Amino acid sequence: MAVKLFIADDHYMVIEGIRSLLQNEMNIEWMGHAMNAGSCLSFLKQQQPDVILMDINLPDKSGIDLCKEVKETYPFVFIIGLSTFNQYSFIQKMMDNGASGYVLKNATQEELMEAINAVVKGKTYLSDESGHVLRSADNNNAVPVLTRREKEVLELIAEGMTNAEIAGRLFISPTTVDTHRKNILAKLEAKNTAQLIKIAISCQLI
Repeated sequence: MAVKLFIADDHYMVIEGIRSLLQNEMNIEWMGHAMNAGSCLSFLKQQQPDVILMDINLPDKSGIDLCKEVKETYPFVFIIGLSTFNQYSFIQKMMDNGASGYVLKNATQEELMEAINAVVKGKTYLSDESGHVLRSADNNNAVPVLTRREKEVLELIAEGMTNAEIAGRLFISPTTVDTHRKNILAKLEAKNTAQLIKIAISCQLI
């Protein structure tokens, strides 16, 4: 019997990429996609898939919060976290909120199918990288890993620069700076710039 699959992700290229990877799988029934949490919840009121591939960063609500909400209302729907972030706090929170698995967006067709087949059997599936992160000894005290560019942006944020000023300094667009800023806030689990700087200092990132 085919597994009914749905994806919640705000990047159309990711949706199409995964759909193209799985479109020839005989035991997958593609039910569609939602590009935000609201659309996902509206869809679920009409019909429920067996598995949702859920991005942890959605524009209107965290996928981590959405995961909890969906599992409370539709406990029989299996959720696999989908992310570019291979970070302990994200993986752990997603699993704590009821996800059955966690894969990265660079997953292969084989890995996606392995994850889907595992969760519908009631098993937990973590990508190799995610499993390694959770098994690492000192995860609770692990310092989030920032890219070189994210570190540069963080240092300039700490100097009090605006997005436009940072863009001028680094010769990138303000939109790119804003994306880096959001990723840094997410990785350090900060709600605002003041908290971001405080956490960055405590982690010795600046």
